[in-house]
Amino acid sequence: MEMSSFMEQLIQQLINGISLGSIYALIALGYTMVYGIIKLINFAHGDIYMIGAYAGFFATAMFKLPFIPALLVAMVVSGIIGMIIERLAYRPLRHAPKIAVLITAIGVSLLLEYGSMLLFTPQPRTFPAVFEAVTYHFGPFVINSQQLVIMLVSVILMVVLTYVVQKTKIGKAMRAVSFDTDAARLMGIDVDRIISATFGIGSALAAAAGVLVGVYYNSIDPLMGIMPGLKAFVAAVLGGIGIIPGAMAGGVILGVIEALVSGFISSTFRDAAAFAILIIILLFKPSGLFGKNTREKV
Repeated sequence: MEMSSFMEQLIQQLINGISLGSIYALIALGYTMVYGIIKLINFAHGDIYMIGAYAGFFATAMFKLPFIPALLVAMVVSGIIGMIIERLAYRPLRHAPKIAVLITAIGVSLLLEYGSMLLFTPQPRTFPAVFEAVTYHFGPFVINSQQLVIMLVSVILMVVLTYVVQKTKIGKAMRAVSFDTDAARLMGIDVDRIISATFGIGSALAAAAGVLVGVYYNSIDPLMGIMPGLKAFVAAVLGGIGIIPGAMAGGVILGVIEALVSGFISSTFRDAAAFAILIIILLFKPSGLFGKNTREKV
């Protein structure tokens, strides 16, 4: 009897973890795409996720848009902001020392956070109920409509991204720039445009995650991007930063581990578990689960 209840709780936590991990995966994709092309850790990425959540909030609360149009509006708004940030903050530092770009990324992050506080006030806002919350029971297991929507939207966006990167002209150009920027430029690829597009796509995926979190937790605030942004970075490193399938897998694995820690140990330790994973992966497999070991001069 004890064993069966343990298995039931385990499967329930796996369902919860996959739902949470889908969010991390969407944010981690932006980190990994940008790093794969220009070797930049964009620490402002978690705040782009927050901007997406606010864009979705205003689209539903003020303009009364249904869920899918609001999601698309948020993705477009964040995509444009991501491209503007790349153009104004990162492009002038393309050939600067890495530490200068890293400090700039942290500065952009703080600007977005406290600029949002000024514009939207620091108070959390309640996200409108965009669809009816329904709970489904499959025997002893419970899954709600928000979790289903999160998983479904995440899978669709990941499939679309994979298609774009593997099959389209811009995707091939992204892979070429990622492999060798100078050779891609010599072949006639507009490298600046491709880097800008990469920021746009990554930011749009983060915005989708922001809207999904708003729908799931019914609350958004200007500092909501800090912890998910850091955890998505952990997910990207776990899967192998710069590798798109690695970001997807890393996000889901991290979400499942967090859910298991919350369910079987204590929810107090779930954040600690995420950063313990980061330390372990950096100690034993710095290239990540999907990465190959390569030496790089700093």
